[in-house]
Amino acid sequence: MLFVRTFTRSLVLGAAVGFVAFSGTASAELVKRSGSGLCHPPESSYYERTKNYTPYDTLQACLNDGGRLPKGVSAPSGDRVVARAPSSSELAGREYSRSAFGHGWDDADGDCQDARAEALIANSTTPVRFADNKRCRVVTGRWVSPFTGEVIQNASSIDIDHVYPLAHAWERGASDWPKAKRERFANDPINLWPVEASLNRSTITI
Repeated sequence: MLFVRTFTRSLVLGAAVGFVAFSGTASAELVKRSGSGLCHPPESSYYERTKNYTPYDTLQACLNDGGRLPKGVSAPSGDRVVARAPSSSELAGREYSRSAFGHGWDDADGDCQDARAEALIANSTTPVRFADNKRCRVVTGRWVSPFTGEVIQNASSIDIDHVYPLAHAWERGASDWPKAKRERFANDPINLWPVEASLNRSTITI
């Protein structure tokens, strides 16, 4: 069952924003297109949480601009929503590539410890040892495998994996992000964890 909010919101913008009318209602809030390309009408569970968005007067207009309906949201009864198929130029180069998220690990704060080194330092249960006095490259520490519980002490036996896989993020909207945002995502310490290199490289993620 769709719950449509029918209150009027005053928007202090440079220009007036129209309100989208759903079947059987006098007025409703605008449709929000998120950065991931999802068109959130008011009944979407993510509507209020979507703060950064492109506004549309109608759900159809959002879909026509390449947007998609969120999971569990359908067009109001009686409305005929037709999503525009992407053009061949839009589809070109849209396959996932690791390089779309940057090349290698970033050193965002310029301290010579890149995202890999910082993830190793943050997750080691003992103080790490560096390759030299520059303290850039980690060589040993103590890491516990999240998969097997094995203790690993050699940094070369560690891969830094993404908790939320980059390929999955690409399919869920990261393909529409600016490259700088994708690079920040790929190097975000919250999304990084050390795993056994041998196990990580032999496991197929489905």
